[in-house]
Amino acid sequence: MDEALLSVLLEELKGTLRITWIDEDAELKKIIKRAEAYLQDLCSTSFDFSKEDQPKTLLLERCRYVYNNAADEFEKNFHHELSRLIFKVGIKQVVIEDGTV
Repeated sequence: MDEALLSVLLEELKGTLRITWIDEDAELKKIIKRAEAYLQDLCSTSFDFSKEDQPKTLLLERCRYVYNNAADEFEKNFHHELSRLIFKVGIKQVVIEDGTV
């Protein structure tokens, strides 16, 4: 993830968490990077988090849970959304490998 996108995501996350101070920016950036790695590892692919879609929403939600010390609850609470994302990525990979739509 490039620095420009990381800065945009940081501001969105801070808005979600209602954080107006800069003292935690470095830690929040680490949380964003770990959430990115988590989703990419979960789906075995990379995502474009600059788009307003499901991967970005899940990234920000994962960050919110981690920030609030509830990371262990994330998969349980977002099971359906994560399953849909994994399924969607899997279908795209099959279509790409097969070459048919």
